[in-house]
Amino acid sequence: MAESKTLRKPIFTKVDQLRPGTSGHTLTIKVVNTKMVFQKGRPDGPQVRQIRIAESLVGDETGMIIFTARNEQDSEVDFMKEGATLTLRNAKIDMFKGSMRLAVDKWGRVEVAEPDSFKVKEDNNLSLIEYELINIVEE
Repeated sequence: MAESKTLRKPIFTKVDQLRPGTSGHTLTIKVVNTKMVFQKGRPDGPQVRQIRIAESLVGDETGMIIFTARNEQDSEVDFMKEGATLTLRNAKIDMFKGSMRLAVDKWGRVEVAEPDSFKVKEDNNLSLIEYELINIVEE
């Protein structure tokens, strides 16, 4: 007999709770601004496939972080419009030159959410905090 699986309700994370090396985050964020950092056509079979990467400053009422959007699924880059409210599911933190970047890979999702009235806290940009990798040697 097939067992019915119940889906777990996602636990939403706030931007100021994000830490290096963590994953599995679900957040509701607003796009503050976006810039295209890479765009190129790649011949991939009969048609040319566009590769696009955008960096968007996103945030909630607790802080901001840079989100790296790739066009790998559902035209993720197209969702990154200034003022848009989005839900990121199964997001992760990547490190880039010692600072945190929020990202969604093939296991995650970017969804357009209902517009929200929260104001992004612009004086707490987590991507401006520089982290240093330290090796711990146990004796």
